[in-house]
Amino acid sequence: MKARRRTGPTDVVKAIVYDRDGGACVRCGGRQDLTIHHRVNRGMGGAREEWINQAHNLLLVCTTCNGWFEDNPRESYEAGWKVRRPELPGEVLVRYPDGREYRLTPDGVRSTTVAAAR
Repeated sequence: MKARRRTGPTDVVKAIVYDRDGGACVRCGGRQDLTIHHRVNRGMGGAREEWINQAHNLLLVCTTCNGWFEDNPRESYEAGWKVRRPELPGEVLVRYPDGREYRLTPDGVRSTTVAAAR
């Protein structure tokens, strides 16, 4: 039998994302039923781009908010929780529960850029 090709992030990258996001959902701040969310979708069977499974394309979210992103695409793109191709995830700011927008880097750094106007 042929071994399955791994298409998701490594355990090391998952740990980096978990630490960067403080063990809480980036949308609601919840700490239950957390999963890794790809800002730019991988597509069917994964993607060939090296950056697709790097920390700047990944967010820690609860399963409820993960479903919310799919049901509310306009708001999800506006907040940077989802990113449309051909944009790259490092170029799109992400809104966190504190109302601030952050730039994410492939190595797991989250830097404050501007306060969200609300």
